[in-house]
Amino acid sequence: MGANLTIQGDGATFRVWAPGAKAVFICGDFNMWAQNDASRLVADVRGYWAGFVQGIKAGDPYKFYIVGNGSSGYKRDPYARDLSISPPYPNSNCALRDARAYVWHDGGWRAPDLSDLVIYQFHVGTYFGPNRETRVAKFLDVLDRIDYLAALGVNAIEPLPVAEYSSPRSLGYDGSDLYSPEMEYYVDPADLDAYLAKVNSLLARKQQAPMNKDQLAVPCHQLKALIDICHLFGLAVIFDVVYNHAGSSIEGQDESLFFFDREVPGNKNDSLYFTDQDNAGPIFAFWRQEVRQFLIDNALFFVREYHVDGFRYDYASVIVSSSGSGWGFCQNLTDSVRSANNRGFQVAEYWPVDAYVPRDHGQGGAGFDATWHDGLRESIRNAIGQATGGRDAQVNLDAIASNLYPPGYPAWWKAVAYIESHDEVYDQPDRHPRIPTLADPSNHWSWYARSRSRVGLGLVLTAPSIPMLFMGQEFLEDKRWSDNPEYFKDTLIYWDGVESGQKPMVDFLRFTQELIALRRRLSGLRGGGLNVFHVHNGNRVLAFQRWVDGLGRDVVVVASLNESTFYGYQLGYPDGGRWLEVFNSDIYDNWFNPIAAGNGGAVYADGPPLHGLPNSAEVVIPANGLLVFARDNG
Repeated sequence: MGANLTIQGDGATFRVWAPGAKAVFICGDFNMWAQNDASRLVADVRGYWAGFVQGIKAGDPYKFYIVGNGSSGYKRDPYARDLSISPPYPNSNCALRDARAYVWHDGGWRAPDLSDLVIYQFHVGTYFGPNRETRVAKFLDVLDRIDYLAALGVNAIEPLPVAEYSSPRSLGYDGSDLYSPEMEYYVDPADLDAYLAKVNSLLARKQQAPMNKDQLAVPCHQLKALIDICHLFGLAVIFDVVYNHAGSSIEGQDESLFFFDREVPGNKNDSLYFTDQDNAGPIFAFWRQEVRQFLIDNALFFVREYHVDGFRYDYASVIVSSSGSGWGFCQNLTDSVRSANNRGFQVAEYWPVDAYVPRDHGQGGAGFDATWHDGLRESIRNAIGQATGGRDAQVNLDAIASNLYPPGYPAWWKAVAYIESHDEVYDQPDRHPRIPTLADPSNHWSWYARSRSRVGLGLVLTAPSIPMLFMGQEFLEDKRWSDNPEYFKDTLIYWDGVESGQKPMVDFLRFTQELIALRRRLSGLRGGGLNVFHVHNGNRVLAFQRWVDGLGRDVVVVASLNESTFYGYQLGYPDGGRWLEVFNSDIYDNWFNPIAAGNGGAVYADGPPLHGLPNSAEVVIPANGLLVFARDNG
């Protein structure tokens, strides 16, 4: 489908679906945009129009000209790999690209196992780059954070949607041209020199051949270079894709996907790709096989041409609820992607949570590997919010305990756990505060804010789920975020605070780095075993055991939201003898905390059975603290 250069380089084939059209022409500079017999495509009985143009080359602009029963005019190729900067969107031309032109460097790349994933979610346009207040950050600006992300310890990045969207600034969930990366994220060739030097410096550090300016000047190659270099530095790339709806503004854009074959508007489903339903934009017509294939092709396109490692499917529950064909579409989609990359990761946003969604197709499930899960998110947030009521306030830890393992799920790694996301902490009145603000509304960097935030993130990183962080969470960012420059003064993440050595931020970043490293080092924190053996709401103490099924490697995690330190607290232990205190969150408060409450590096479980376990020990539990005990350091 779309425009594809031949292997011989003597031209390109064009193919488009427009079953209601009376005629379709392929037009561009190569034929002076003429609609004549030479540019007319030929239709088959299913409404697919096709033709061949000799002599056309990469970079040439083109569009389809469609004669319909309702109107006539240009339409952009739904499968266009790139759009032009000039003329600007929404009147952009499509740019012909050679799918084989980018030379990849990631031949030895192997994505991490699902059980090892630690995901970092961010928004490209606001994440990092010069003059973010006045200029959208670019794909290549993310390269300046590659070393930072690798040092943080995450092994997968999840940018918010990067397909061309229909508004000047956006979260990305109003897609218009699903195969073309967002043009605002491209760097103009005139400004490429510093970026090219950065790209080649990173490639050289991995003993890879350099790129030249002509290669990097191709807009879609800039996103490919980002993915390529992420792989070289151990980072998988998960694309956030929006298949439940398109951007609402495409309905008023004459050259968009809406009413593509230019049938007479007004009747249900006459817009070809969409129904008359709306969910922040027109919902795709999943009952049409051609529409389902268009979306499945999109996912396969990113797997094959962009080497992406997986997908987060936005609001998949809308896909299912909007059409009797939605569940089958999800099964076809996940099966197809898995056939193209059997190590790929496919996670659905599905509300309310449904344990059948991440089951295999053969078990009646939708075939996703995992879903976002709100159980741990809501229970941790509620507990932190309750703790702000003071030392005598009631704090419900039972809800956390019951959601540590995703209830009803076939495996622990079938759920993605988080307490901040793009949606959770977006700068709108109906959204939620970031954790430090929730933890102490009066002073976001106070001891209460710092310590409760460590407990909240610590539970996510030690729970049996795939953990996800949102940009800035790792260093105690307290401001909600926005893609709207009108609010950037109060919403852009505060990199200057980290880089200038603001101690609360730097210390929290160290805490996050070292706890992620501990998760990666202790296999028990990545195993499927869970035993919540102690919950005491009055004391605000929670303790649980983790292990690897069949192998042991037991780990004990203790969390407290009590404002006072406990000394000699009796806790059960799964085995007797010496248990190393391999992590203590109190150490990271004003690092290195000289008055940290702890256990001197170890406890001895030589006490009697307790909490259903064969042994017990006296433990010092720091106020608002998180402890991890293991038999060795991994």
